[in-house]
Amino acid sequence: MVEMDLVSLGDDRWTLTVERNLGYPSEAVWRAITEPEGLSRWYPMAVERLDLRVGGEIAFRDEEGGETTAVVTEVEPLRVFGFREFDPETGEHQLRLTLEGDGRLVLAHTFTGREWAERTTVGWRACLNELENSLR
Repeated sequence: MVEMDLVSLGDDRWTLTVERNLGYPSEAVWRAITEPEGLSRWYPMAVERLDLRVGGEIAFRDEEGGETTAVVTEVEPLRVFGFREFDPETGEHQLRLTLEGDGRLVLAHTFTGREWAERTTVGWRACLNELENSLR
């Protein structure tokens, strides 16, 4: 089951929270969200590099070959992974992935622009489907 919630933070900033009950061990999900190969299987861009420490850089490559970078903002092994990504087209994004003890993954995506929320919601649903498939 997927639960989604969109909350205004003011100044046209929004946080979309998506919860998915994955039902897989935390270790397997942690690898899928923090290792380049695992993250590349379900995230919207392929991971070129990932320095898994606060302040570390993540380099993503999109389908057209363009590169986007992100900075790791939070790492709590087997529990929380967060990063801030900047895209020239859509601005700054903050993502926070939290693993709950009951097998749930909670993804919180903060961004600018409510009109972007619908596309983001559809996209995250597809991405989390891919994540779940990659764990099988």
